[in-house]
Amino acid sequence: LLKSEEDASYKPVKKACTQLVDNLVEHILKYEESLSDSDNKGVNSGRLVACITTLFLFSKIRPQLMVKHAMTMQPYLTTKCSTQNDFMVICNVAKILELVVPLMEHPSETFLATIEEDLMKLIIKYGMTVVQHCVSCLGAVVNKVTQNYKFVWACFNRYYGALSKLKSQHQEDPNSTILTANKPALLRSLFTVGALCRHFDFDQEDFKGNSKVNIKDKVLELLMYFTKHSDEEVQTKAIIGLGFAFIQHPSLMFEQEVKTLYNSILSDKSCSVNLKIQVLKNLQTYLQEEDTRMQQADRDWKKVAKQEDLKEMGDISSGMSSSIMQLYLKQVLEAFFHTQSSVRHFALNVIALTLNQGLIHPVQCVPYLIAMGTDPEPSMRNKADQQLVEIDKKYAGFIHMKAVAGMKMSYQVQQAINTCPKDPVRGFRHDESSSALCSHLYSMIRGNRQHRRAFLISLLNLFDDTAKTEVNMLLYIADNLACFPYQTQEEPLFIMHHIDITLSVSGSNLLQSFKESMVKDKKKERKPSSDEETESDSNSGSESESEEEASKPRRLRKRVDSDSDSDEENDIN
Repeated sequence: LLKSEEDASYKPVKKACTQLVDNLVEHILKYEESLSDSDNKGVNSGRLVACITTLFLFSKIRPQLMVKHAMTMQPYLTTKCSTQNDFMVICNVAKILELVVPLMEHPSETFLATIEEDLMKLIIKYGMTVVQHCVSCLGAVVNKVTQNYKFVWACFNRYYGALSKLKSQHQEDPNSTILTANKPALLRSLFTVGALCRHFDFDQEDFKGNSKVNIKDKVLELLMYFTKHSDEEVQTKAIIGLGFAFIQHPSLMFEQEVKTLYNSILSDKSCSVNLKIQVLKNLQTYLQEEDTRMQQADRDWKKVAKQEDLKEMGDISSGMSSSIMQLYLKQVLEAFFHTQSSVRHFALNVIALTLNQGLIHPVQCVPYLIAMGTDPEPSMRNKADQQLVEIDKKYAGFIHMKAVAGMKMSYQVQQAINTCPKDPVRGFRHDESSSALCSHLYSMIRGNRQHRRAFLISLLNLFDDTAKTEVNMLLYIADNLACFPYQTQEEPLFIMHHIDITLSVSGSNLLQSFKESMVKDKKKERKPSSDEETESDSNSGSESESEEEASKPRRLRKRVDSDSDSDEENDIN
């Protein structure tokens, strides 16, 4: 709405937004006054949180609206935190100031110094979410406005020093009681060092002066050390720290030890779910940050596009993220076959971001996305299906090309999800719709007759003896074929016609091979060994019965069949 009237002389939306923001700020001040009159100071009602959150949303779109109110927001950084609402106030105020302070013209030194002090107190005192937002805000204030690098360097050294000390203690005696007592300090240091490295490049001269030490490598070494710790909580925090550091220095993801760490966590079946999720989250955050950077660069480019030469426009960062995703793509895709839905969820997020940014060729993801389209959770199914639709729009024929591979892969996903391994995996949904698990795939292919027929014949060919497909997968495919969303009679009739042809050829072969095996059994029967005797008796008994069965008149056979239906059902299972 705001964009649409940028060039107009009359700007009603901008006016309305300004009024809304001013009134919300006034509302907060009135609310504060009413509190100071009563006795319940420091109570943050839902309404205050709602006002501040709304102001943040306005700041996100048009931070200029909040510039004149920045001074009013700053005192909320000193809110005493006791309830969830207090934390929300602090985080949202930090997010507002991060966007607004860099736009202020000549802000007073005391105001800036107060913000820095307040943020530092919060970073030292509170938990992960607050630390993250406050470091981010401090990044904007210091990098863009105050250039007060010494202040941040001191904070970084405090936590970096603590980590180094804890590392040497751990090397001396991994079971020391001091380490157990210092665990909270260790967790906080790992997280905070990472968060600071995300927003500040400590290898700049402004921070480390003339020192020749390479800070990013030192940080990498420290964090990597703690990823091998015996305590999973410590490992997780170290991996979170690494994820933050990689946003500032993505090239670190090419380091051999990092590749080994990430790939072994993702591909190791016995590895903890929390660690897998954290590695996927790291990749997701990195891609989101890259996306934001690209959009910002795009906006900046548009402003100066007329004077610039297109050749000079750097596309280095997208090349970097593309190379990084190529490194980890296979392991991320394999995470689709995890029993835990949370792991599949984050893997799908990473793949969706990668595809949306065009960092990899989509054809390699198609079978995996088809497989994820059978996930029991509707939100994941829809996301995977949506990606397939996007790919199909851009590259016609890709889906058809990988459809059969996708069906086979969906069977593997269903096997991984199957909670009761004794039961065979079925290919339809166990709800009132009884629709095929791969119905979306079929509906995408059915529009093109040639593709549809080729797909159906490929599936039917899997039932051929020469294909040697395992019987449980055949059941899964048969279920899908039975329940696909057919729309014209021609579709099922085409399948029936081909089944008929197959039966006329291989049906008689099958009967023949049964007969041959029965003859062998009868020969064995004449000279059974003592331990096989009972077994072969029961086998040949049942098989000779089935021969008698075949020679009965059809009417009789039907009646007997209906009685023995339930037994057969059990046999199949």
